[in-house]
Amino acid sequence: MVLDLKKVFLVENEAVAVQTEVDLSELGANAAFEREKAAAEIEAVNHAGFVEFTADVKGKASYDCDRCAKTVTKDFHFQFRHILVTKLSEESGDDYIETPDYKLDTDALLRDDILLELPSKLLCSESCKGLCYKCGKNLNEGQCGCRKQEADPRLAALRQLLANDR
Repeated sequence: MVLDLKKVFLVENEAVAVQTEVDLSELGANAAFEREKAAAEIEAVNHAGFVEFTADVKGKASYDCDRCAKTVTKDFHFQFRHILVTKLSEESGDDYIETPDYKLDTDALLRDDILLELPSKLLCSESCKGLCYKCGKNLNEGQCGCRKQEADPRLAALRQLLANDR
């Protein structure tokens, strides 16, 4: 959705509020977003020359846990705030978003915000034990019975010497 903010920028204390859906199909993360849309409540308010943009985004995401590969569906809720200006000064850097034509592509901005909020590891729970490296059993469902402590074959000669001393 492209939001036209010309009136908001030109009239002090002017505001615009919109409820919309954000298309998340182009997110590109390994999370599959349910229905690929998220509900968003967007507001832009002029505060003496700059515009404060706020967004409240809610939806569901389905993904495979990075440790145990179990498919999980979780709700997400993010809140974002940005300062919009029509022209950036050289020192402003990443603190502001430039909108020289008074238009803002809210879908692109919110997709970037959501992508930055996603954790680098998507887990089913913080205490996920993952899979057994030998047999592949999900260790969250119980122990697998594999022998975990296999001796290094390079130490076989030492093991034999120790066995002979007994």
